[in-house]
Amino acid sequence: MTKKVMIVDDDPYILIAVRRVLESVGFEVFAANSGMDCIEEMKNGFKGVILMDIMMPFMDGWDTIEQIVEGGFIKDSIVAIITAKNIPEIKRQDMAQYVVDYISKPFKPEELVSSVKEYFTHLN
Repeated sequence: MTKKVMIVDDDPYILIAVRRVLESVGFEVFAANSGMDCIEEMKNGFKGVILMDIMMPFMDGWDTIEQIVEGGFIKDSIVAIITAKNIPEIKRQDMAQYVVDYISKPFKPEELVSSVKEYFTHLN
């Protein structure tokens, strides 16, 4: 079974870089450049690891997580935050319980791969 990862970020360079890194080690990677695109992928049946940027226009990461939870899509998925801030701002305490980790940008590719592999141990 292919392990699926969705990267949700409004920065196209982050989407490309993360996709290349994770696909090179065998993950199936979905790229969403907005919270709405992420929700659409979830409606289409995505299950797996979601790497969520927090600072996005229109619908930020916290609002996207809320929609994932309210839509019942959180089952069989794990959310990790990718943030440019050293200390992540937890804007939504009620949604923080659905986040397993915070990854600071910039990150080393090998650390990202290691983290994503670890997240999958929580899904099985």
